Amino acid sequence: MNAAIEATSLSILIGGKRLLDDVSLSIGAGEMVALVGTNGAGKTTLLRALSGEIAASRGSVRLKGDDPRSYHPRELALHRAVLSQAITVAFPFSVADIVRMGAGERRGLAVESLVDQALDQVDLQGFRERIIGSLSGGEQQRVHFARILVQVACGEIARGPGIMLLDEPTSSLDLRHQIDLVAAARQCAARGVTVIAILHDLNLAALFAKRIAVLSNGRLAADGPPGQAINDRMLRDAFGVTDAVGRVPDGDTPFVLPHFARKASGTTIGCTSKPLPEIEPPQEQSPPGQDVE
Repeated sequence: MNAAIEATSLSILIGGKRLLDDVSLSIGAGEMVALVGTNGAGKTTLLRALSGEIAASRGSVRLKGDDPRSYHPRELALHRAVLSQAITVAFPFSVADIVRMGAGERRGLAVESLVDQALDQVDLQGFRERIIGSLSGGEQQRVHFARILVQVACGEIARGPGIMLLDEPTSSLDLRHQIDLVAAARQCAARGVTVIAILHDLNLAALFAKRIAVLSNGRLAADGPPGQAINDRMLRDAFGVTDAVGRVPDGDTPFVLPHFARKASGTTIGCTSKPLPEIEPPQEQSPPGQDVE
């Protein structure tokens, strides 16, 4: 299997502190991988290194075979999309404006179709003209995920399936919308998009991904299918939690792990299966703009 993105003996030192220590990870096209670990384990640092935002102190990162920092920013945006943990929007953009930013300089009916599809996927169909600052934190998070869906789709049309890097994408979402996000990511993966997401909910991680990578003190502590990666030994060593897997401490305590969400009508909520539209590339004479990630 050819790697869509890989880290080889990757170490990151910032301010004299080693944040990642000899991490090697190879992820193929269409794989869904959950990164888990305690606060400060190195998850965000690894995601930033994979995205090309920070350079390796030792070792290497390869995105589709090349160092991500060797790409021109606009070209890099066609190959990978990044949803950061915290995003601040200082200007009164509408929801549609924000989602449309995922298309870069591209405009037209095909882009508007992608915007509509993405808003439908995140359950914000009637929010196009709302100012993003007027939305709740969870609604804003869904808007930015919709933007990432548009960016990934545009990159897929131009360069083939790319890579989606998500840093705690469900942190502000309710249960229903967590499942919706997982469904949208799965739909992307089914088209060959590589999806890597930092998650703190291990139940959701096991539902989300077929592969879980566990970071502990900057090192890769486990990497494999959920049934192998999540076990009592890993939880004890990486999280300091004992006797937690497959057990409920109190007979009256529910264990909630839903697999589907349903609308009031009873229909299952999933992702759109519409084919991606043809999008005209931006004109070369267009002034350079800043890529939104």
